[in-house]
Amino acid sequence: MSGSDSDGRSYVLQVYQTLMSQETGRWCTIVVPRETTAAAVIKEAVAVLGADPSRHYVLAEVKECGGEEWVLQPCEQPVLRILLWPLGAQEQHPCSDGYYFLLRECDPDGAVCYRPTSQPCGEKVAAQKLVERGFLPPEREDVDDLCDLPVLTESSILGVLRTRFQRHKIYTYAGSMLVAVNPFTFLPIYNPKYVKMYEKRALGELGPHVFAIADVAYHTMLQRRRNQCVLISGESGSGKTQSTNFLIHCLTALSQKGYTSGIERTILGAGPVLEAFGNAKTAYNNNSSRFGKFIQVNYLESGIVRGAVVEKYLLEKSRLISREKNERNYHVFYYLLVGASEDERKEFKLLRPEEYLYLKQENLDMEDKAVLRHEFERLQQAMGMVGFLPPTKKQIFAMLAAILYLGNVTYKPRGTDRDEGLEVGPPGVLAILSDLLQVRKELLVEALTQRTAVTANDTLIFPYSPSEAVTVRDSMAKSLYSALFDWIVLRINHALLNKKDMEECISFLSIGVLDIFGFEDFKTNSFEQFCINYANEQLQFYFNQHIFKLEQEGYQAEGISWHNIDYMDNVGCIHLFSKKPTGLFYLLDEESNFPHATDKTLLAKLKQQHQGNPYFVPTPVLEPAFVVRHFAGNVKYHVKDFREKNTDHMRADIVTLLRCSDRAYVRQLVGMAPAAAFRWGVLRATVCSLAVLKEAGRQHAEKTTGRPAHSSDGRLKRCYRSLSPQLRHLCYNCAVACAPQNLIDASSLKLIMGLSVHDRTTRALLHLHKGKKPPSISAQFQASLSKLLETLGRAEPFFIRCIRSNADKMEMCFDDSLVLQQLRYTGMLETVRIRRSGYSAKYTFEEFVEQFRVLLPTDASTPQRDIANFFQKMGLAAGTYQIGKTKVFLKEPERQRLQDMRHKRVMDKILYLQRWFRAHLDRKQFLLMRSAAIVIQVRALTSVKVTRWCITLERACDHGVAPVPIRISRATRVPVQWNASLDRKISNPNELRHLDDFLANQVNDLHSKGKHLSAVENIFIRATVEFRENIKTSFFFVNLSSRCCYKDLMMNYQDKVCSLAGQKQKTEVPLVVNLFQSILDGFVRAEIKKEEVEPEKVHSLALASMAVTEHRLDHVLSTYQVNIMQSCDQCTSYIWGMEKAYMCSSCKMVCHKKCLSKINKCCSPYCSKKLAEQGSSQLFGIPVCVLTSEDSTVPVVMAMLLEHVELKGLYTEGIYRKSGAAHRVKELHQRLEKDLRSVCLEEYPIHTVTGLIKQWLRELPEPLMTYTHYSDFLHAIELPEKSEQLKAIYTVLERLPTPSFNTLERLIFHLVRVAKEEAHNRMSPSSLAIIFAPCILRTPDTSDPLTSLKDMGKTTMCLEILLNEQMRLYREKLNELQQLEYAEALVVKQLKLKRQNTVSPGNHGLTVCIKVQNTAPFGQTTFSEDESMDTDSEVEEILVHRIKSIKKEK
Repeated sequence: MSGSDSDGRSYVLQVYQTLMSQETGRWCTIVVPRETTAAAVIKEAVAVLGADPSRHYVLAEVKECGGEEWVLQPCEQPVLRILLWPLGAQEQHPCSDGYYFLLRECDPDGAVCYRPTSQPCGEKVAAQKLVERGFLPPEREDVDDLCDLPVLTESSILGVLRTRFQRHKIYTYAGSMLVAVNPFTFLPIYNPKYVKMYEKRALGELGPHVFAIADVAYHTMLQRRRNQCVLISGESGSGKTQSTNFLIHCLTALSQKGYTSGIERTILGAGPVLEAFGNAKTAYNNNSSRFGKFIQVNYLESGIVRGAVVEKYLLEKSRLISREKNERNYHVFYYLLVGASEDERKEFKLLRPEEYLYLKQENLDMEDKAVLRHEFERLQQAMGMVGFLPPTKKQIFAMLAAILYLGNVTYKPRGTDRDEGLEVGPPGVLAILSDLLQVRKELLVEALTQRTAVTANDTLIFPYSPSEAVTVRDSMAKSLYSALFDWIVLRINHALLNKKDMEECISFLSIGVLDIFGFEDFKTNSFEQFCINYANEQLQFYFNQHIFKLEQEGYQAEGISWHNIDYMDNVGCIHLFSKKPTGLFYLLDEESNFPHATDKTLLAKLKQQHQGNPYFVPTPVLEPAFVVRHFAGNVKYHVKDFREKNTDHMRADIVTLLRCSDRAYVRQLVGMAPAAAFRWGVLRATVCSLAVLKEAGRQHAEKTTGRPAHSSDGRLKRCYRSLSPQLRHLCYNCAVACAPQNLIDASSLKLIMGLSVHDRTTRALLHLHKGKKPPSISAQFQASLSKLLETLGRAEPFFIRCIRSNADKMEMCFDDSLVLQQLRYTGMLETVRIRRSGYSAKYTFEEFVEQFRVLLPTDASTPQRDIANFFQKMGLAAGTYQIGKTKVFLKEPERQRLQDMRHKRVMDKILYLQRWFRAHLDRKQFLLMRSAAIVIQVRALTSVKVTRWCITLERACDHGVAPVPIRISRATRVPVQWNASLDRKISNPNELRHLDDFLANQVNDLHSKGKHLSAVENIFIRATVEFRENIKTSFFFVNLSSRCCYKDLMMNYQDKVCSLAGQKQKTEVPLVVNLFQSILDGFVRAEIKKEEVEPEKVHSLALASMAVTEHRLDHVLSTYQVNIMQSCDQCTSYIWGMEKAYMCSSCKMVCHKKCLSKINKCCSPYCSKKLAEQGSSQLFGIPVCVLTSEDSTVPVVMAMLLEHVELKGLYTEGIYRKSGAAHRVKELHQRLEKDLRSVCLEEYPIHTVTGLIKQWLRELPEPLMTYTHYSDFLHAIELPEKSEQLKAIYTVLERLPTPSFNTLERLIFHLVRVAKEEAHNRMSPSSLAIIFAPCILRTPDTSDPLTSLKDMGKTTMCLEILLNEQMRLYREKLNELQQLEYAEALVVKQLKLKRQNTVSPGNHGLTVCIKVQNTAPFGQTTFSEDESMDTDSEVEEILVHRIKSIKKEK
């Protein structure tokens, strides 16, 4: 407030307007001088608030602390009243402060009904005192769940929704129900990272979101093995369609788990197609669904999408020909006319939108042409995802163009008499129309201007009047569009059908998402709104049943204490519509079938039958309308065209015309049954194939005989009978191949028609007069709605209440009065009250004992008493649970507490089992060590005896007795200098390649001798061949930081020889080892001399440069097709549907391709280097990304341990099954942490090293097969086919972070080498998978341990499949290498022979004389000496080139 007395200053008044419910609604701010009277304030407030000026008002001063209102006289000055208020209320006085002005309606005499304020100040003061004393929680402006409100009133619910909306939080929970307020703008909260964020999270664990509902519904379906459904309700413009798209997107993302199958793509593509053909712009909504749809997604019990079914309800056909002001026709017409290319415009004869009668309207705004072009491209991509081929798209677009041209057909009487008929024009439109429909122009004109009636003796022709002709034209257009829409839904269902459903009988689960038209109340409400609002009444009844009636009846049946909550029941309104025989639908059908009925007779019958019904409000006599009292308010329906719309079928003449079309697609649209149309197509194709075969046979006969073949009787029947069974089968296959591919077979079509209502609607639409009248539109709608309610009744529901934030489609604008109105008629206050007072968790005694068995006493015999005692021991409050006759009722916080206790108890049990098992292993190890100590003691006693014998022998020598010398064979001696050469370390992978080639030559030399090989040579060759396989596998895994030496290779070779020789040839082992050692020594000396001649070149491992488009700061980025509009996480701009973007498979970050260079944050799941810096460990318990670098793609400690095992332990039995001593493992762990380079692994048993490998993997904060992709790997195992499993596993592996992928690749390769020696180490792929699956593919510690135990079989199978596949690939590569080596040996042998047989002229003093014959016969080539040498050199060059190419390929 500013100003004082009369100095010209102004004062601010806040005036609130009362609603019909006697509560404050809208308000305005008025700036007035001090001397302004109440009459002037009332006049200005009425103008600003938009109130009815014809009514009478008074201005009242409200002081809530006094609990009363003071009505000001027209001459009083409101400013003087303000000056008496507290200082805090004089400046700004909102109604929440208790001081404000109220604009109240009054009688003409000024009488006002006095009432106290709804919330006197005394209650607020008392509530505030209770809060201060701690009896009530403090008032919170923002809560995620409306059930958490301390004071539950309509105003508090509205305030929370408003506050959250202003903070861009459009979702709010009401228990398990979600309230969504439409912001009329896109918010960046729907990217894939949000799907990942809400995955496997309990409802309420994170902020409210539509993805949370989808995730809970999906996992509830899997856990309870029961169908689920999500009902999205709200009035038109509240955002139901968008919520449906988000739900379907999330459900498919949860199912595909990184491996997208065709079904998921089809489901995502079906949405844009249905929206384009079934949605339109209205006054309340720019993308209003003008039909209802129920999408039922079917899943296998493993959670994999099996298929889907789309049901449609009541397409609004009347929109095609007429609309309200500022509304549009269906989207697809504008997409086509604006987005079509020049060739398409010429092909379909397209015009501008304003040139079509069906698109003409006032204020046609086409400023969004760029958006329309983009939507047309998006539509074509979506149609491709659904399975529409380019020819099919053209047929659809041609039909749309024909429907538009139908509206441009005009009529003009030929004369004054009706019998003279009508003149149809313009001629150009008729020509284009006949060309698009492929019908004769004359027949088209006849069908549009006259009606044919067939009697018993004659055919009568009746010309139409101009109004009747227009009605027939419009009916044809509406019926064609409806048939087209039905056909599109049929094709989508066919694409969503799983073909195995027709062959196998597999039980599946489902999640249904209902997106049906919202409650509508326009200025002119017709038959469509009549049906739509009836559907909303049925859904509201379903909501009341589940939220109120069934819930409270369940409490009463269980005998628990409960106070019933009243709610608004709408059964009476439903009976008004559908109760036989006087329901509005049945009365409408009666009048529709009566030939002389009119709109007036219909209205009179309705008023007569329902006079006195509280839900039926009659209107004045002269007004052709009636009012129905719905749950959402009173709606006035105009009866004009009710009867015509209820029996809106295509005329028989029009159907006959279209069935004579030369275009098969048009005939399919008006076909009685799709299956019959398919069979007829197969038959026609079969006849055509026979004709083609006959013509080909005739032409063949003419060519072979040279004379024209005599034609037969021309009957295809004889030709077909003369064919053999094989040719008949070939003809049928050709016919099927030539048949329309859009309908694959009749059996699939019958299955689809049984799952949907397509057969009912299409047959009724195209009904011909065959005795029985077709069902009316209202009857079809009731039947489909009943089927929907049956489906919903078999499922567990989730509810999403969509709220329209304002009536003007303004972005982020919250209209309190409109929102409050929606909250009231949806019963939100009662819903929140029962959700807060009720019990969300319900278990039968058996279910409770099954789930929480670990918490209950082991000797539990009487569940009811034991559960009650258990709750008392837990100290649960009495109001948080109740135990009924057969069930246990819990509040949601208590259920979460029980689950946490169960998790902790199971973890304790697991730790106990682990401690017991480790103690058992230690006890076993102790017994082994004790027995070994006894053996050592025995050996020590024996050594004492030997010492005594040596002393005796020495004394004998002293007395002159010479000992017998012991001779050692030369073959078993090992020169001392050899050991020195074998200490050389391998620092270059090329040395291993050279060694492999050197050993290959040695083996080839032994083979080439051609004589019988000795036992030593046989063992040498076998051991060398297998040893070379180990060398080949080490080419790419030589870690420069560990650097193994040739002595390690020598020991590995000795183990190989021992395993091959066995006990029978044990004596040959030293000979073979010494032979190999001498060969290896020669190779090492040659390498040393080579280095002395040529200085060592520094070799570095060149890593493949990672493309920016794939990896950036640990992000694993891959292309991603956006299905719903999202936002770029880098530039925050939009990513439109069907565009290509890049998504990180780990953190689910999404960005444009152009924004890849802007990424400056590491991938969140792997950005944990700070953790490594804070901890004391340097090697263990550290993320893999910290331990790797560009120089070492695999952690050094891991590479060193694996190389040691591969060199020293591949032939050790139970290498990973047996555990090393715990103290030795701990000792090695500490030494590696202290100084990795100084540790000598040979000092430790091999089982100690293998145990440390498993410990290193277990202590990783993020396993190699990461937490993020854990569920993806499980999903891959659940796929039915093995090929699909492998494909899915490798798809997920490609999305792992680069450090994890490289380390996992090295580990898998190591395990393959271990499994390859299964004959010696007894470690099969299955046993290795059992051991390593918990190490590299494990669940987070926070997950349910019972779930981890259940998933153990899947994780083991995943790793086993991977190992088996890699072993198969490993063997294939080795076989290829052996083939290449064999080819190389052959070429080398040829080269040696060639060089041996080629003698130089000056070699050994010999001369080669080659005479040149001058008398050579013609055509015979002679060579001189130079030419012969050139030929030999060319052959030698070819052989050398082949050797080089083979080496390169190796």
